[in-house]
Amino acid sequence: MSFAYSSIGLGLSIAKVAGGEHVRTSLTGVTVGVDVSGSEKVWRTFQAIGDIAFAYAYSTVLIEIQASIFPTLHLHTNICDTIKSSPPENKSMKRASSIGVSTTTLFYVLCGLIGYAAFGNDAPGNFLTGFGFYEPFWLIDFANICIAIHLIGAYQVFAQPLFGFVEGWSSRNWPNSKFITSEHAVDVPFYGIYYLNFFRLVWRTAYVIITAVVAMIFPFFNDFLGLIGAGSFWPLTVYFPIEMHIAQSKTPKYSFRWIWLKILSWVCLVVSLIAAAGSIQGLIQSLKTYKPFQTQE
Repeated sequence: MSFAYSSIGLGLSIAKVAGGEHVRTSLTGVTVGVDVSGSEKVWRTFQAIGDIAFAYAYSTVLIEIQASIFPTLHLHTNICDTIKSSPPENKSMKRASSIGVSTTTLFYVLCGLIGYAAFGNDAPGNFLTGFGFYEPFWLIDFANICIAIHLIGAYQVFAQPLFGFVEGWSSRNWPNSKFITSEHAVDVPFYGIYYLNFFRLVWRTAYVIITAVVAMIFPFFNDFLGLIGAGSFWPLTVYFPIEMHIAQSKTPKYSFRWIWLKILSWVCLVVSLIAAAGSIQGLIQSLKTYKPFQTQE
């Protein structure tokens, strides 16, 4: 899905650039005094840092790579001992991570550069859903269908830890509640026996409805994206990996390597705080003029 809609966006951007339509571009983006004020330029820069931080959140990419490669490795290992053994999982993960991150980076950079060349300083936040393109309408619709399929699957994957936490916590606190703990066998045609839990059904349905309504009420895509990126970038992509590396490698405290790793961690913390400030400011400005249940760019 990612490859499909990214390729469509890139292809349409290249076609727009090749068509010779003149757009206003500059090395530093929007012009102070023409498009925005000096303070707005600074805040937008901070917001952009948050968007970049979200794109750089390797922890989310790692989950997808790990989920796809580990079952394959275990299946291959368990089929038969006489089959040539798989490479060690750490080597397979290193190779898969390198390929996955390199491919993702390539598409991000191309979308950013060619998208800016196509739309200039008026580039929408999302040139597929932000009315950057109108024709051919069937191709835009297909790309947006790919986005929907991708996000529906990603929503399921990333919601599972929260679902599991709430359901486990509820079972431990109310073990005698049949509504929470009982599993009801339902015979589904062409499937077999499916065990239905009413608490799981009600809780997960309510969660999906609430998140969908909140998303429609506050449709500030880029601002929320920057805020999420700012909140997840430092702890998940920088702090915890650095601390785990220091513990695993037993890096001596106050050694040259230890000092520079700590400096990197603190610098990235400052970047996250700046990005969060920019995104919050963007949300505040958007709330002043927004109308509920309408798309905002």
